[in-house]
Amino acid sequence: MTLEANRIRLIMELRGKGITDAKVLGAIERVPREAFVPDTFKDQAYENMALPIGSGQTISQPAVVAFMTQELQIGDRMKVLEIGTGSGYQAAVLAKLCRRLYSIERHRDLLLDAERKFRELRINNITAKTGDGTKGWPEQAPFDRIIVTAAATRDIPHALLDQLAPDGLMIAPMGDTARDQHLYRFSFNADGQIEREKMWPVRFVPLIGDDEGKASS
Repeated sequence: MTLEANRIRLIMELRGKGITDAKVLGAIERVPREAFVPDTFKDQAYENMALPIGSGQTISQPAVVAFMTQELQIGDRMKVLEIGTGSGYQAAVLAKLCRRLYSIERHRDLLLDAERKFRELRINNITAKTGDGTKGWPEQAPFDRIIVTAAATRDIPHALLDQLAPDGLMIAPMGDTARDQHLYRFSFNADGQIEREKMWPVRFVPLIGDDEGKASS
């Protein structure tokens, strides 16, 4: 099958898995996933699976990207923060839906490669930098939406919660081990307290800050 045929098949598969937001499906359909995977895996670009991208990182499976994006409920005037640029694929999908996306990546080589892809695809509303994602991007806060694409082992860093707008949402994975990770949705209740809702099981690379002595995102 051609890449285009595989892309259409993937969109149908995502619909069958409960992705009902037409804007999210449209964004995934318009972003060429093959541009974000290594050449050796291009024939698998539209399989619903994670693929290695280097530096011990992966590009998430399309269903996870779609679910996380749908749960964020992004509006076209929103400012969004992404922790973990990785290949740039999730960022490219988000950029189709929001006004401005800010993205942080710990691995400089991955960031430079992602930025090159953004330029090639003429995606102009992404600002990215190398840094410690656990600290967020305070100079640009608050954010309407925050998405974390690496798993915290204990709790989400307070710096990220502090940078969430009062009516904002954050989607992030957490779990003590890779086999015990779930996605959580964070939001503020009427009393201004953070509430979290446990969603489906996932498997992400660990979220590690500078204080923990090594890099990952």
